Amino acid sequence: MAVAYQYKVEGINCINCANGIKSHLNKKQITKVNVDISKGIVTIYNDQYTANDIEQFINDLGYKTTFFRDEVKQSYKLERYLIFCTLLNLPLLGHMFVGEDHILQNPWLQICLSTPVLLIGYQYFAIGALNSIRNLKPNMNVLILMGATAAYIYSITGWIFNYNSLQVHHYLFFETTATIITLVLLGNYFEKRSITQTTTALDSLKQLQPKEAIKEVDGNLIKYPISELKIGDILIVNQGDSVPIDAEIIWGECSVDESMISGESTPVFRSNHQKVIGGTLIIDGNIRCRVTTDIANTILSQIIELVRNAQEDKPKIQQLGDKISNYFVPAVLGIAIVTFLINYFSFHIDFQNSMLRAIAVLVISCPCAMGLATPTAVMVGVGRAAKNGILIKGGSTIELFSKTKKIIFDKTGTLTNGEFKIHELKKWNENYPVESIIYELEKHSSHPIAKSLVKHLDANKTNIKFDSVNELKGKGFHATDTEGNSYQFGSAQFIQITDPLIEKDFQLFLKINNELVAALSISDEIKKGAKDLTNYFNRKNIETILLSGDNKQKCNVLASELNINEVIANQLPEDKIEKIKQFSKKNTTTMFGDGINDAPALTKSHVGISYSKASEVAVKSASIVLLNHNLEMVQKAYQICTHTYLTIKQNLFWAFAYNIIAIPLASMGYLNPIFAALTMAFSDIVVIGNSIRLKYKNIDS
Repeated sequence: MAVAYQYKVEGINCINCANGIKSHLNKKQITKVNVDISKGIVTIYNDQYTANDIEQFINDLGYKTTFFRDEVKQSYKLERYLIFCTLLNLPLLGHMFVGEDHILQNPWLQICLSTPVLLIGYQYFAIGALNSIRNLKPNMNVLILMGATAAYIYSITGWIFNYNSLQVHHYLFFETTATIITLVLLGNYFEKRSITQTTTALDSLKQLQPKEAIKEVDGNLIKYPISELKIGDILIVNQGDSVPIDAEIIWGECSVDESMISGESTPVFRSNHQKVIGGTLIIDGNIRCRVTTDIANTILSQIIELVRNAQEDKPKIQQLGDKISNYFVPAVLGIAIVTFLINYFSFHIDFQNSMLRAIAVLVISCPCAMGLATPTAVMVGVGRAAKNGILIKGGSTIELFSKTKKIIFDKTGTLTNGEFKIHELKKWNENYPVESIIYELEKHSSHPIAKSLVKHLDANKTNIKFDSVNELKGKGFHATDTEGNSYQFGSAQFIQITDPLIEKDFQLFLKINNELVAALSISDEIKKGAKDLTNYFNRKNIETILLSGDNKQKCNVLASELNINEVIANQLPEDKIEKIKQFSKKNTTTMFGDGINDAPALTKSHVGISYSKASEVAVKSASIVLLNHNLEMVQKAYQICTHTYLTIKQNLFWAFAYNIIAIPLASMGYLNPIFAALTMAFSDIVVIGNSIRLKYKNIDS
């Protein structure tokens, strides 16, 4: 199992720095890397290298890396740099508003004010710039430093060649150097704060985890750190406390607010032998409970892990931005050189203005906006979904679900409650304890029908001993007892029922020694909200399909009531897989199911949706997991995915449109380097701000 290592890395100041680290580690076969730009934290999951090895890999890029286990203190280096540079930059800007004989026009003063700012720029941006060049993927830091350095060198040169001349101030652009650095630092500051807003959902989930628990040791109550708890420890949780860790109640009863985990606002009653989830709140009652898992494997930890991984997963649409970003900076460098040459030699514009136009091109271009367009939107979208009890396992899922053309529903436990009642039990041979046999067979299955029958037939259980019980998922059971009798229990297709009248009236059949002994007719209720859900997708022109192992008659009745477009009945698990494959070849397809027999179909569809309380294999196979069993959450998931994908497209449009318009304007002299730096500094904020808007946007329309 991969081990998680966390590092505090100094020098990460933009999305391109993060991508550079990921690219470098990918070459070392370390593919699972999460980078929190706002905090400078890199989390790496790996089972190949030690913590020291990974630390050295990152340090090889020129960063200062510290391995840690506890919370990292907030670094305010950027804020200190910004304040210092601003104080030095204001007098430099002031020289533009005073006479030629004013002290602010003094070249010595200007160089003394601008040099520290340029050095801070090198200190802050140089690591990222050098690393990007080393990886053959030059980033925005390269452009910033080239633009600032060009203005600084030109000013020094102009000062030397025009020393003591009255015209010397016409050649001094030290304020351009300082302003470029200061404005980019200002943009990074707002970017850092804005990115923090996009990750609040993940931080909120982390804050649900209490730091301490009250542990019972030899009759004494002791406060224990959560990290030191072990499976089997006994804890006391009182009214008003948060449950410290996943546990099983061994005494007492309580009402639990699970809204922070599932999105369900109604408190849930829990009593003896039932489980409580770490991070949930006891609003009434007191309990004594036994720890059932370690801190790394709690439900809350798994949710946090899913959300973090989903925020790192890239939709397919981002691949275009990534490809362009790889060639963006070299292209801008080329455009800047061409800008200078054309302006100076073709249009005969003086050297100074030609150079300023080239600097403006370098400074105004913004590859960061393209890099931030997708991850910021995905962070907010996945976070909003998590707050509603919806776990989306990747950015690619967001894109695929928003593009879905067909949504395929399983029947039992998905559109129906899965609480079956025996409508009729017909026996052809009264010599067998049919109810007891069915009970003993079905207790080996986790299928909703099996669970309902076991519950219904509980009073009829006996001590029938089977030598072997084999369940064929989605079909039925083969079993033999200690006396050599053979048993078959399952669907008409599995039992090979040939009488259409019997098959029409009953769904489950029991054979003993190849003799048809009994048949069951079972009924199930439609879930609340099922019709609203299918009607919603119908209004969106998404084809609704019922794909079930149940018989045709029952499926048609359900489909008619729910306005489902197409019915495919009597399907075995392998049949479902083939149907999903056929649909997926033509259209983007979503499958919604909850049984073990649905798991293969969930993996074959573009998007698989399941409940968290469904079979474990179904949850693992699904790309969207609903913690709340309310069908409205499927519609909510679709709305979140649709609006998140729309936000991504808006962000990418802005990023591309900004550069397409801004670079030509700068090359033609309509934007000077200072205004170009200001524009570039805030172009990222537009992208991030649009993503943050997704947190509060009305998505129900």
